[in-house]
Amino acid sequence: MKNIFVFALVSLIALSGCKQSKPEKTIENLKAGIKGETTASVKYAAFAQKARAEGSEAIAKLFEAASKAESIHAANHKKVLEELGEKMEDFKPEFDVKTTAENLQTAIDGETYEVSTMYPRFLADAKAEKVDKAVKSFTWAFDTEKKHQRFYTKALEALKTNTQNTLPTGYAICPVCGNTYDLANVDSKCAFCQTKKEKFVNI
Repeated sequence: MKNIFVFALVSLIALSGCKQSKPEKTIENLKAGIKGETTASVKYAAFAQKARAEGSEAIAKLFEAASKAESIHAANHKKVLEELGEKMEDFKPEFDVKTTAENLQTAIDGETYEVSTMYPRFLADAKAEKVDKAVKSFTWAFDTEKKHQRFYTKALEALKTNTQNTLPTGYAICPVCGNTYDLANVDSKCAFCQTKKEKFVNI
């Protein structure tokens, strides 16, 4: 009887040792990503209202498109997090709304941080911890934020030089990965996830 008990105990310890440890860094990064993308989505929606109130319709459309894309990124991150058996804690997005020029600079600063620092680190951690679905979600967001950074930089320059008539008049957003296109130059399939353009959301 004693031998059976010892065997059972040793087996339990062995099984525990074989259990794959949780990807703690990736879980933490997914939560940070959800918070950042959700906040950006709400913030850009508010920035769109401010731009429209200031008579900058083209810039308002850009903020609305980016807001939609960020909400898709947040949803993708959340799905991966939940598949890892984790839940996102409740939080309240916090941000300030200033002039449209200041809001554009805030957006540029945020996107620059994401493409230069945040997502490269998130991707490195997810690859090291072998969380493939997180790698995919982070990659989609990373590639989209690079496009947003360029759109915002061009918009701020147009605002400063009073050439907003050169900006896109609308945008198309891939509902799967958040990829954002100038409505006048849309691929037949999303360059990031291959979703057909017929499924894109137009703004």
